[in-house]
Amino acid sequence: MKTTMDAAGRLVIPKQIRQEAGLQPGAALDVRCREGRIEIEPVPLAVDLVRRGRFLVAVPRTEVDALTVEVVDQTLSALRRERSL
Repeated sequence: MKTTMDAAGRLVIPKQIRQEAGLQPGAALDVRCREGRIEIEPVPLAVDLVRRGRFLVAVPRTEVDALTVEVVDQTLSALRRERSL
């Protein structure tokens, strides 16, 4: 897919790519230049590791939406597509 950058340096990430990446409006993104390529990734969720009984559990530092069956199904489908390439 192609997109263009405007005079202010802004670009539109095509809808299909935003959907595949699970990007929502306002999502924090990490942008870097590596080996002549521009890479854009969602900023990882900041978590603290908390001991709960015998287990270490990753607890988000900020409130996040509840995980739904739909999100799990979408993620599994995306992983299966990625691994079949």
